[in-house]
Amino acid sequence: MRVFFAALFVVGSLVTAQAAHYHHYQYRHRIVVHDHSIDAGHIVAHPTGCPRSLFCGCGVSVRVFGHPVRSLWPVAAWYRFPRATATPGTVAIFGRYHVAYIEAVFGDGTALLYDPNSGGRATRVHRRSLSGLHIVRPS
Repeated sequence: MRVFFAALFVVGSLVTAQAAHYHHYQYRHRIVVHDHSIDAGHIVAHPTGCPRSLFCGCGVSVRVFGHPVRSLWPVAAWYRFPRATATPGTVAIFGRYHVAYIEAVFGDGTALLYDPNSGGRATRVHRRSLSGLHIVRPS
């Protein structure tokens, strides 16, 4: 972890110890850095009808369709929808491990996301960069 933290400063990142928040996803063995200097967001209610853990696909399906859609619980299922540009109502896919619903898009490449299971089994609404994410339009 120290080597990873030191690498952030070597590449010239402005991320500080206070601004960076580390999540270690043991089931994926990844370290994900969230820069909370943009917007840490606020925690909202757990999506109705979704399991207590690993519920991002379920939570986004509730936001899009109004109820849990079991076939959309796996993140890979969201790739079946057509690619789109980021607009309110579209879905951001973070590789193979996470999805979030786009509430609003800003001109600086960031968006306000409804983000189920965004860390600590909490659902947050927060602002995040869309750089490198796949965007799809559920229909």
